Amino acid sequence: MAEPALNNVVEWTVSELSAALKRTVEDAYGLVRVRGEISGFKGPSPSGHCYFRLKDDKAVLEAVIWKGTFGRMRVKPEEGLDVIVSGKLTTFAGSSKYQIVVDTLEPAGIGALMKLLEERKKKLAAQGLFDEARKQLLPFLPQVIGVVTSPTGAVIRDILHRLADRFPRRVLVWPVRVQGETSAAEVANAIAGFNALPERGPLPRPDLIIVARGGGSLEDLWSFNEEIVVLAASESMIPLISAVGHETDFTLIDFAADWRAPTPTAAAERAVPVRSELMATLADLGARKLACWQRGVDQRRKELRLLSRALPAPNELLSAPRQRLDACADRLPRALIANAQIHHRQLTHVAARLSPRLLQARLTRGSEIVVALDQRRARALRVTFDRRAERLRGAGQLLNAYSYRGVLGRGFALVRDGEGRPLRTAAGISGSMRLDIEFADGRVGAVADGEAKEAKPQATPRAKPRPRGGEGGGGQGSLFGS
Repeated sequence: MAEPALNNVVEWTVSELSAALKRTVEDAYGLVRVRGEISGFKGPSPSGHCYFRLKDDKAVLEAVIWKGTFGRMRVKPEEGLDVIVSGKLTTFAGSSKYQIVVDTLEPAGIGALMKLLEERKKKLAAQGLFDEARKQLLPFLPQVIGVVTSPTGAVIRDILHRLADRFPRRVLVWPVRVQGETSAAEVANAIAGFNALPERGPLPRPDLIIVARGGGSLEDLWSFNEEIVVLAASESMIPLISAVGHETDFTLIDFAADWRAPTPTAAAERAVPVRSELMATLADLGARKLACWQRGVDQRRKELRLLSRALPAPNELLSAPRQRLDACADRLPRALIANAQIHHRQLTHVAARLSPRLLQARLTRGSEIVVALDQRRARALRVTFDRRAERLRGAGQLLNAYSYRGVLGRGFALVRDGEGRPLRTAAGISGSMRLDIEFADGRVGAVADGEAKEAKPQATPRAKPRPRGGEGGGGQGSLFGS
């Protein structure tokens, strides 16, 4: 009986059974809240989704956060963080397991938040974002102050009121949300936006930035503990004051800012001095400067009187020079007469040597010297010309001796090929080759009639003995021996 009963059971496919289990789990457990410790979190996957596990001391639950949900989360999951998540329970047929699709995530109590805050503080401090060497000096009297805060809260009114009481300055407000999921991104963008303003643009660039928010719980102030806000504050080229919360509240932006104010009102007080006090200080410094100058003048006047007593009277200083001047005035006429006599004697002595006869004699000697030099010049030119002409004639004769035209004049001829190149041997002549033969009195064209033949040596005819005198008709014999 057992076998027929089993045969009547409905048969399921694996996919149908997985789908039925999925519907059963989702219908039975819609939205659930689960507390546990995050385990196996390695950050977003390449697709942007996050996969991890929630565990306690007895069980483990798979969890997933989709990419869009992860980007909206104010608190991001971290390894070992005790959290409370809300989401939908479902199954994953690919591995036959159930999991929770997380919609919200929050630390499980203030202790978890404090632990996360402390770990993040150590991480950012290790990166050097809180070093004192990075902090800038605040300007003494900024012309423009940029405020990053909510435009509708009491914080901005307190800051504007305090600035108006102390020293009115131009204020630029960058409105942001100071609480919520998008708060951290808005605050970071506001700090970067103030830094991106041009120096002399239509909207002035602030000389000082105040990031302010009123008091609240740790969860309310959590936006100012986010890494993007701390990074924006540390990278700001404009000096920045952090005024977040009350005096007992501390956020991570306080450590990255150039100065931390306990309250927004204290930030306004630190930003500008009191105008009346500054004017009183300037007036006091001006009076002290005038008094110091007056005391200096009196001291110099007193020293001058003391020094003047050590100087002699003006008459005593001028008496000796005046006496020397009188003595010189008495000697001046006699000295002028004596000087004129001395110059007269010198002029007479020189005039004796400048008589017309002496000048005529010197002129005659000079003329004779000029004539003699002119004659020597003419002789030297003639000799030089003769020598150069002789050298030129010798060079011409030498040129004629070396020229081939002299050889042509003795009965020889110069043979060239059709291109005008001289031919020195018969081996260089081929049949029907055009030749150019140059004689002493002209040039003749010719054509070779055959190959060159080796020249045979010719017997040198013996010279006949010269007849003695009286033989052969008497007198000199023939030049050619005939």
